Amino acid sequence: MKWQKLGVIFNVDQRSEWMHSHAYVPTAYQPDSSRIRVFLAFRDKNQVGRMGWIDVKADDPTCVLAVSENPCLDVGRSGAFDDNGVTPLSVVSEGAQLRMYYAGWQLTPRARYMLFTGLALSVDGGNSFVRYQETPVLDRGPQEFLVRSGAYVMHDSGSGLWKVWYAASSDLIDHAGKETPMYPMAYAESVDGIHWPQSGRIVLKLEGSEFGFGRPFIRKTRGAYELWYSVRSHTQTYRIGYAKSDDGLQWVRRDAEGELAPSEAGWDSDMTGFPSIIENEHGTFMFYNGNGFGLTGVGVARQVS
Repeated sequence: MKWQKLGVIFNVDQRSEWMHSHAYVPTAYQPDSSRIRVFLAFRDKNQVGRMGWIDVKADDPTCVLAVSENPCLDVGRSGAFDDNGVTPLSVVSEGAQLRMYYAGWQLTPRARYMLFTGLALSVDGGNSFVRYQETPVLDRGPQEFLVRSGAYVMHDSGSGLWKVWYAASSDLIDHAGKETPMYPMAYAESVDGIHWPQSGRIVLKLEGSEFGFGRPFIRKTRGAYELWYSVRSHTQTYRIGYAKSDDGLQWVRRDAEGELAPSEAGWDSDMTGFPSIIENEHGTFMFYNGNGFGLTGVGVARQVS
């Protein structure tokens, strides 16, 4: 499995007050045969992220059809877990309703920030979302009290269970002179996708100088699982790697078979991260971020044989 990079498809370029810079953590969903909707977080001048979207052609995702004029999900009220930013993580279609699992950002004077996962619902195809509740559905627990975020959520039709793979942290480390969470990848299950256990099971450990996994993408085909993960280390920013599993719990890294490495030059020469994959009749497309956590925009690659 190889990827052909098609380049940047959208960059913010100070488009508006709320969409001033960055277009990060693409989270793709195909509502019909003609278009793909890619949810993104966009930052204002104060670096606070709000959720919006772009629509691209399903047969040519380099062609942007429309851009949201207003946030489809704004920040939470003061004191809430998401009062300093919201970031899309995983969108799940459930009949006429969309579930959006998202990261809520809250700043603290000691730990810099905390990240937990909230849930918002849409009945208009993602034009707007309403919070299910003002508290996280993946909330802090005794063993994971700094970060329970970067979540990829799957409703497994085989078992009927809701499954989540996410970044979990209770530990701070020093990274470039700043206290930063260290977050391996954990896994948990739920009967309804709303009520989750207070902690999960670590299923992908950090190696060497690595200290964190970003939002992944997971595909289940013929009973086996494929994982495109983002990992960062003390020596490099995020890279998109690839792993396989028979059960979604025991993973074997096989980067050479499906990774997306940085380019030699250009918008993604320093970083590739936060993959989101759409498969349709026209091909398999990966939306992802390059340098600067979305500062250089969002791009797309196409799977080639």
